[in-house]
Amino acid sequence: MATWEENVRKVVPYTPGEQPKAKNIIKLNTNENPYPPAPGVERALREMEVQEFRKYPDAETKPLVDVLAEYFQVKPEQVFVGVGSDDVLAMSFLTFFNSKKPILFPDITYSFYDVWADLFQIPYECQPLDDNFHIKIDDYKKECGGIVIPNPNAPTGVAMNLAQVEEILQSHPEVIVIIDEAYIDFGAESALTLLPKYENLLVVQTFSKSRSMAGMRIGYAIGAPKLIKYLNDVKYSFNSYTMNMTALTLGVEAVKDETYFRETLQKVINTRERIQKELKALGFVFQDSKSNFIFASHPKYPAKELFEALKESGIYVRYFNKPRIDNYLRISIGTDEEMDALVTFLKNYMK
Repeated sequence: MATWEENVRKVVPYTPGEQPKAKNIIKLNTNENPYPPAPGVERALREMEVQEFRKYPDAETKPLVDVLAEYFQVKPEQVFVGVGSDDVLAMSFLTFFNSKKPILFPDITYSFYDVWADLFQIPYECQPLDDNFHIKIDDYKKECGGIVIPNPNAPTGVAMNLAQVEEILQSHPEVIVIIDEAYIDFGAESALTLLPKYENLLVVQTFSKSRSMAGMRIGYAIGAPKLIKYLNDVKYSFNSYTMNMTALTLGVEAVKDETYFRETLQKVINTRERIQKELKALGFVFQDSKSNFIFASHPKYPAKELFEALKESGIYVRYFNKPRIDNYLRISIGTDEEMDALVTFLKNYMK
């Protein structure tokens, strides 16, 4: 090792889902919404003046902050916007988790949490899910430096109810509790209703899943004004212009069209419920999903073999070669036609 390498911060990076370049594939591996963004997004994109790109965007992200505040009926000073929820969560780790005590999050969960903890040198402890992939509330009542819980969880799709979230909040008034709600719109209860009662609660959501805007990278946090001020202080110390002009403009339009938003959500939910029944009929086992994916295992067909056979046929799902979940596939919900092709392949494969 060269001498200079001794002072390099070394971490094991997050591994994102594969983004295949081939055409005519069925992509069910990264939980993207199969439907396009709201029509107003395309209109706004066509109307944008390229000449405006010579200017810096709004550093305070005010257009998007204001429309989100109105939508969720909170004050603008309660909203923080970032480059996808990954950026928002990373800023939150950096801002709020500076205790020498470990932060707590599940052992089977979004695999960026431990990456950020390692990157920012934050001690952490993973709390094991039970055999049905449910969070054990009592595990989160011990002394800690903070808590991060995704609801619904990923990659399992299992959701907690509000009473469980509140039980954790009540046991930890002295630390920040982050509820990562990337998939909340697909059937779980949001912790936003608890904000008036808990100043230490931060709720993080994203445009990537339910609003079909993964390519724009828009995420946001909602919490007490004091929390948002601390987040902004760190953001402006790191990079004042985190959100580009295009994302801000198109994000506003995505929030405005509530009718389209609800219609596409219902399409995904309806397809998910139908496909869960079809997969059960084929012998798959899984917990009831409240997200836009199904985390499934089959007692007779190893997940890795299914993953490779599907991929060879142009159907991409997600496989995690990790302890406890190495016989599961995470299957994103696509269009009805895409999901029918998946089921047809499985039926033929199992013959």
